[in-house]
Amino acid sequence: MTDPFSSAGAKTPPKPFTVTEGVRKVRSFVLRQGRFTDAQQRAFDEQWPLYGLDYSASPRDFAAAFGRDAKRIVEIGFGNGDALRFSARIDPERDHIGIEVHAPGVGRLLNALAQDGSRNARLYHHDAVEVLENEIADASLDEIRIYFPDPWHKKRHQKRRLVNPEFAALLVRKLAHGGRLHLATDWENYAEQMWDVLDATPGIVNRAGPRGHVPRPDWRPQTHFETRGQKLGHGVWDLLYDKP
Repeated sequence: MTDPFSSAGAKTPPKPFTVTEGVRKVRSFVLRQGRFTDAQQRAFDEQWPLYGLDYSASPRDFAAAFGRDAKRIVEIGFGNGDALRFSARIDPERDHIGIEVHAPGVGRLLNALAQDGSRNARLYHHDAVEVLENEIADASLDEIRIYFPDPWHKKRHQKRRLVNPEFAALLVRKLAHGGRLHLATDWENYAEQMWDVLDATPGIVNRAGPRGHVPRPDWRPQTHFETRGQKLGHGVWDLLYDKP
C-alpha cells in the first residue's frame, strides 16, 4: 500500500477552493470565514496533499487513505483543531478524521499536523452531513465527537442546530457496535435539547443515565475559551453515549 507521506504517494496540490451550499435547505452552519492568512493558504497548497480528503460523494477507502486499517474517530466541526491535534498525539493507535467547513481553522490544523509530523489524521473541508451520508460506511466508526457546536441561541434559529433526531439516527448508523458518541456544549439550553434528542434515539445509551453528563474526559483538552467561561461561572456539559 502506498505511503501517502512518501514522494510516490504525493498528489498535486489542489487549487484554492470554497465550500458550496449544495441543496440542503437548512444548514447547521454559516460560512463566516474570517481572515484567511498567507500561512493558512500555504497550508492548503503544501499540506493538503498529505492530510486532505477531497469530497467525492462516494464511499471512501480509509485504509488506503491512512495506509493501514485501524479504528477510526470522526470529529465534526473541529474549529481550530486543538482537540483533534491533541487526540492524534495521545492516541496514535486510532485514526482521526476531522470535518470542518471553515477554511481558516482547516488551514491552522493542517499546519499543526505538519509541525507534529502526525500520520494518523486526515481532514475534510466540507459539510459533515454529506460526508457522513456519502463517504463513511455504516457501522465503521469507533467514535464520533462533536465539541461545542454552534448553539444558535436565538429561538428562531434553533432549527439550525446540528443535533436533531434525523442527524442522531445518522450518527448511530455510522457507529460500530461498542462505539461511542461524545458531545460537549457550554449552553445549558443546548444540552437540554441534546438530552431530549439523544436519550430518545434508539441504539445508543447515555453512559451517565437519562439526562446525565460526565466530567470532562482526559481525551478532550480544556480550551482557553472554556477556562475563561468557567471563571465567569458558565457550565460545560460532556455527554457520552454508547452503542451496545
